[in-house]
Parts: sequence; C-alpha cells; structure tokens
Amino acid sequence: MNAATDVRPDEADTDFADAVAAGLSQRRKVIPARFFYDRAGSELFERITELPEYYPTRTEAGLLAAHSGAVADAVGTGGTVVEFGSGSSAKTPLLLGALKPATYVPIDISADFLTASAQTLATAHPAIAVMPVAGDFSQPLTIPGLGAEGPLAGFFPGSTIGNFAPAAAVDLLQSFADTLGPGAWLVIGLDRRKDRVVLERAYDDAAGVTAAFNLNLLHRINRELAGTIPVDAFRHRATWNEEQGRIEMHLEATRDVTFAAAGERWTMTAGETIHTENSYKYSDAEARLLARASGWTPVECWSDADELFALHLWRAAGTEMQP
Repeated sequence: MNAATDVRPDEADTDFADAVAAGLSQRRKVIPARFFYDRAGSELFERITELPEYYPTRTEAGLLAAHSGAVADAVGTGGTVVEFGSGSSAKTPLLLGALKPATYVPIDISADFLTASAQTLATAHPAIAVMPVAGDFSQPLTIPGLGAEGPLAGFFPGSTIGNFAPAAAVDLLQSFADTLGPGAWLVIGLDRRKDRVVLERAYDDAAGVTAAFNLNLLHRINRELAGTIPVDAFRHRATWNEEQGRIEMHLEATRDVTFAAAGERWTMTAGETIHTENSYKYSDAEARLLARASGWTPVECWSDADELFALHLWRAAGTEMQP
C-alpha cells in the first residue's frame, strides 16, 4: 500500500483555528462540518451509521449490493476508483467487487482513520493498489492513478454532498468533473426528501450518539485550540428546515457562557447556537438538476422500496461547445 498525505498537521491546525475564529465572530455562529472528523469524531460517526434510526448507511449498502453489477456493466472493469470522503470504506468493497479496479484511491480528512481503514482494505484486496490521500476533498488535491488505463470512476457515498449548500454543491461536483475528466463516471448517494419525523430521528437518536458526535467538536476545540469551553453548557439540536430542504444541526448554549478558543475570548447567551451542519435532501428531479448544473449527465438512478435513499450513476459531460 502506497500512502500519500497532502495536508501537514501544522496546516490542518491553522485551518481549524482560522475557521473557528471566523465562525465564532459571525452574528450567527458557525463551525464548518468538515471539522467533525478528527479520530474521535470519525469513530463516533461510524457508530452513528449502525444506529436503528440512521437509515442512510444500511439503505445505501443494500442499493450497492443490488446494483453494483449494473454499475460495472455501464462503467467497465479494471480501472481506477477514487472515493471522496472514504471514512471507514465500509461500503466500498461492494463497489470494488463489481468494478474490480486496478487502483483504489480513498480520500479522507482524518489521516489516522484513513491509514487504518486503507490498510484493512488493502489486506482484504491484495490485487488492488490502494493509494490513500489524506486531505480535504473540497480543496485541490494531487490524486494518484488518474493517468492509468481503464475506466475512471468517482465514488461519493453517504449523501455527503448534502452537507454543502446548493451553490457550493454545484462547485464541488464541478471540481470532481474537472479533476476526473470528460467521460469519467460518478457513483453518488443522495438522501431523499421524506417525513420530517424520520429525518429528525435520524439526526437525534435515542442513544445520544449523534449528540456526542456534535459535542465532540467542542471537545476538539478544547483539545487542539487551547479552548476552555464548558461542554456541559451546550446541548445538541437537530431540526428539519422545510423552506431550505435540509436538516440543521446546532450546538445550543443552555446558559450564558464565556470561554477561550483559538486565541480569543467569546461570550454566548443562553439559547444562542453554533450552527455545525446542514444536510440537504434531494428529490429525484432536484438530483438531476444538480448533476446537469455541475457538468454531469444522469445515466441511472436506483432507490429502495421505501424511497428513503437513492444511488445515482452520472457521467462527466464533454467539453464541446454548446449552443
């Protein structure tokens, strides 16, 4: 297994500190969701994926098991698979088994977690060259294996695109198309719009794992940025925003607090929140529009019987002039 790391620890720390300082300075405080995923956060998220309320992971896994063969029929075999935001790569073997790539490139922001999961996958699939890249896939990265022969497919599971506002989602997907090039494929999972009770339970589980995942962001600030945040003064809140078509996660202060973080002091009043995540949900029509707006052509879409989640296959459009 060949390892490649594009973000040095000092750069990552500076990015985190800058984002925390900027986000807490806003009238409506915010910390970008990408900072959930230190090692502790990544491990908590893996626990979330196993919760009974959290349907996306098991539903998407079922769709991959049922339809990866159809993906392989369209894409072909023996090429390169690039996974954006690989996490534990738990669902990846379902796709790799069908596509039989020569090279697999997992990209994830948590370097320690990535190294462990990539090693596990490399051991299980010795015929595949596993080449992990530690970094933020929303930023330019050097991705190995793109010049190799054979079909090229991106893999973006888990409805991670839902964490991006629509304009940013279009920009990100366009960057994937630009990086992978004309004719490349993208297998992407998108969570669908549905009853708000189902959605809110998925992001506020009875066992409190999602709450711990959200609150870990404050623990991370304390650990890494000399923070003095009284974590017990905050609670997890997840609500469906119908107008925006998204689940919102917040950390709400339950009392007035003053604390240090990222070299500054901050004050929050009871009821004030730090907005930590959005998760947009897409109808099939919205998904097709998202694809075309970002340089992809929708090819196929599969959903489960309850229409909770959809697995899409897109192909990067060419660069020919259009009227």
